Amino acid sequence: MGARPNQSDVSARPYQSYVYAYPHKTAYRPLPGRPALRELWRGERKDALSLYLHIPFCEVRCGFCNLFTRIGAPDGLTGRYLDALDRQATAVRDALDEREPGAGGTRPARFANAAFGGGTPTFLTAGELSRLCDIAEKRMGADLRTIPLSVEASPATATADRLAVLAERGTTRLSIGVQSFVDEEARAAVRPQRRADVEAALGRIRDAAIPVLNIDLIYGIDGQTPATWRTSLDAALAWRPEELYLYPLYVRPLTGLARRTAHTDRAWDEQRLALYRQGRDHLLAHGYEQVSMRMFRRSGAPAQGPDDHACQTDGMIGLGCGARSYTSALHYSFDYAVGMGEIRAIVDDYTATGDFGRAVHGRHVDGDEARRRHLLQSVLQARGMPVAGYRDRFGNGPWDDFPGELAAFAARGWLEDDGAGDLLRLTPEGLAHSDALGPALFSPAVRAAMAAYAPK
Repeated sequence: MGARPNQSDVSARPYQSYVYAYPHKTAYRPLPGRPALRELWRGERKDALSLYLHIPFCEVRCGFCNLFTRIGAPDGLTGRYLDALDRQATAVRDALDEREPGAGGTRPARFANAAFGGGTPTFLTAGELSRLCDIAEKRMGADLRTIPLSVEASPATATADRLAVLAERGTTRLSIGVQSFVDEEARAAVRPQRRADVEAALGRIRDAAIPVLNIDLIYGIDGQTPATWRTSLDAALAWRPEELYLYPLYVRPLTGLARRTAHTDRAWDEQRLALYRQGRDHLLAHGYEQVSMRMFRRSGAPAQGPDDHACQTDGMIGLGCGARSYTSALHYSFDYAVGMGEIRAIVDDYTATGDFGRAVHGRHVDGDEARRRHLLQSVLQARGMPVAGYRDRFGNGPWDDFPGELAAFAARGWLEDDGAGDLLRLTPEGLAHSDALGPALFSPAVRAAMAAYAPK
């Protein structure tokens, strides 16, 4: 199954990389021959696909952000972007539908959940959001009123007219990036906002009666203390959100904070780890259940589709220039960048594209990578990974395929023994070190590709 690390290869430093998809996009490369989507999806299961529409626009670029997004959209760019998204959706839907063998009809693809992300989808006007929903429904065939639909928003763009469109079109989950309710901390994270405006936005979201509210918070910001972290936690809890995400701050290349600070020391690791534990314990004491290192759900709140990016499984359709798609054998997308000039160029190229029938940038996922991906997606969830499901899919057990990695995790006290060997689950300390454990499962080939990637 590939090279095995020694125990010393598994770093005890808790904050190495947030693993929300594997292989990472920096391991993608231009695809030889630009394979046709119809060929890539032929024979794939398409009865329960995930649908993701990416909007690469924000009103401001936060200091910690390395997402694929640009500031503003001058000269009708959002309209041109939606035109391109419409063309792409038409091409992708045509590639997905297969003719029934021996019959005259087609076997249509079906969607089990949908999400609008970015960037900030609510950067679009109310009318443009309605058009975005039309693209998902009329072009892709996703019935947004009968499947979970998650949408990301910011305080400044969570306006009543936009929220009314989203609620009417079937949005079941609204995720808002607050990061901190302390104005000084928001400024330190290069996120210009005032608590009063955040509270007003949360009030509008609750008035819109979208079933699930998620609030994102960040720990490890310059100047943050246990007391100010408690202030943000309690301010969020006052709204009784169905979900809360607690993110450690990362300072990544080409971001605003990378030009202002240089956090690499172990003292910062310890600070973030202490704030994580404080936040975790505070939420558990207030009736929340831990779903993963980052995700907490209020007891009794409805689940909205796959947990904590677990939708990154075989069968993902991503539309937009920052979206990924997944078949069982290939992950593909458009090019990736963080620098603003490069992002603008990629967005412009996307809006000028006429033929969306081919995959241009991606990475093949072989048997070993599929095993790593399954293990990563499953074991980083607090409920753990049923061993039988892994064995049914791959033939071997996880300890057969990854003896070195799992032994190293166990030696650090990161794995929990259920006694019967039926469940591979992380201990509380293992969950706390998810951002070290995840990268330790990357294959040598993916590590080499990521190391060779030149940030742009």
